[in-house]
Amino acid sequence: MAESPTRYAWYDSPVGRLLLAGDADGLTLISFPSGSRMQRPAAAWQRDDAVFSTAITQLAEYFAGNRKAFSLPLRPAGTAFQQSVWAALREIPFGATISYGELARRIGQPAAARAVGAANGANPLPIVVPCHRVIGADHSLTGFGGGLATKRFLLAHEARLSPGLTRQGELFG
Repeated sequence: MAESPTRYAWYDSPVGRLLLAGDADGLTLISFPSGSRMQRPAAAWQRDDAVFSTAITQLAEYFAGNRKAFSLPLRPAGTAFQQSVWAALREIPFGATISYGELARRIGQPAAARAVGAANGANPLPIVVPCHRVIGADHSLTGFGGGLATKRFLLAHEARLSPGLTRQGELFG
């Protein structure tokens, strides 16, 4: 059976124009308009806004403050270890933050904080798979594929809607 072609669409979000990519089976990529993980559509990709209508609606709801969890078919490509980290990211509650060490403990590999950090950084579906909710053990904001300003925006957005869950003064002050 042949793989379905990669489709893409754009979503104009409060953090810039996001590239969404995937196929009929699920979302495989969300790319920020700048930063270390920025991507552009490949020449063979086909624009198809209809395939991403649900994802765009859910992202709009998230940014409007009306959605705290995503319900989308996802197909991120990665190793078994990366998949375990990305699954654990989806368990971090909206508005909460955890450290890389805590994330490593949650996947049963407490000595793997650096590897967890690398897997977190390789997350192809930011926002939907909330890698922005992982911070340094000292509560510092650490690297983010969309840039630290974007990470700060996402955390502040969630903190405004979830009073008491994050230590806002330390994270965003």
